[in-house]
Amino acid sequence: MVRATDIQEVTDQAIPDALTEGTAEDVRQHRLSGVEAPWYQGWDITDEKRQYFRDKAINSAAAKRLAMQGGGPEPIHDINVPNLLPQDLMPQQTASGLRALSLFSGGGGLDLGYDRAGFGHVASFEILEHAAETLQRNREHWDVFTGDDGDVTAVDWLEYAGKVDVVHGGPPCQPFSVAGRQQGVDDVRDMFPEFVRCVLEISPRAFMAENVAAVGKPKFAGYVQETIYEPLRAFYDVHQFELSAEAFGVPQARRRVFFVGIRKGEGAKCYVPPAATHSAARLTGQQEQLGSLDLAPTMGAREALGLPNIGFDALSPTLRSGLSSPRKTTSILNSTSAKRVWDELQIWPNGVAKTRAAARAFVPECQHFRLSVADCGVLQGFPEDWTFPEFVYKAVGQIGNSVAPPVAYQVALSIRQALS
Repeated sequence: MVRATDIQEVTDQAIPDALTEGTAEDVRQHRLSGVEAPWYQGWDITDEKRQYFRDKAINSAAAKRLAMQGGGPEPIHDINVPNLLPQDLMPQQTASGLRALSLFSGGGGLDLGYDRAGFGHVASFEILEHAAETLQRNREHWDVFTGDDGDVTAVDWLEYAGKVDVVHGGPPCQPFSVAGRQQGVDDVRDMFPEFVRCVLEISPRAFMAENVAAVGKPKFAGYVQETIYEPLRAFYDVHQFELSAEAFGVPQARRRVFFVGIRKGEGAKCYVPPAATHSAARLTGQQEQLGSLDLAPTMGAREALGLPNIGFDALSPTLRSGLSSPRKTTSILNSTSAKRVWDELQIWPNGVAKTRAAARAFVPECQHFRLSVADCGVLQGFPEDWTFPEFVYKAVGQIGNSVAPPVAYQVALSIRQALS
């Protein structure tokens, strides 16, 4: 018998997601209430096409069950041993004496980066309980607030005044992403004002906010000025810049915008954003710039994962998070253009498996290499000793939602330098 949970974990692209990017908690509440979320837009497809996807899902679920029982095609890939050790991209620093508070902590990308950069941990606030569990499991001594206690809209931040040197966080990206319809300030999921409120009430020596690259585009220039710069510029010198994950050794095409504020009188004018430590020019076909030849080369996805040389390698496409999807997807595929890159890499981005052994056992029809949760972690820059939930959709959702830890680490080091 094919269980519903089997279908949820192997539907891959079988039933296309709707155009939706509510926060995971928003989506959950709307599903429980039976009210359609305002950002949800179903796919306009024929009944025949919908049945095609449904049949594909059922067949895929049956194939997975057979593979897990020892049937199905014989495994054709060895269990891989990654060449990339993400912890090498962020050597543990000695304690700086600086204390960091984390908002919208998710699975811990920022928190881990700051931890390895030598910052002390004050507290993490994350509304999703399964993400908070990830933080607590990996750092038992951390104070982690979740559920109602993790709702940043209900926190009186004044109690942390004088106890925090740096506030950091990545407010939900949905108000600025294409999938989230880019409604900005008109989107109820916009949490940048709450981040700013936290900074104003605590008055830390510095802050750092991260979001998708789109927030730095002209479309949101007015929003950025009104929501971020105007409330904070009397107290902080704010620096806005964009970073690419591959510039810091992460084998993934991933661009994000950062806002770093240094409190006036704290050497704010001397702040310098982090410089690249790695170059992916050999993978992207770009001409090496003067000075980049001295940088360490960023590994391609295949090299990073320890896969055999097929004569082609590239950065992995941006890993997608499915936490805001109406269904529990284990796919990290985010576009048709990304699918073409995955195909060239001969890596299967759909139906991520719980372990490398399970991935090896379940051979895709195309016979490409199937990813495991641990592999997705490597591609995002998480050390393998940073563990994620048992349910695969939660694990890959947390990974795809996170800031790449080596990028967070470099930004943390740049703030540490400015405050020293």
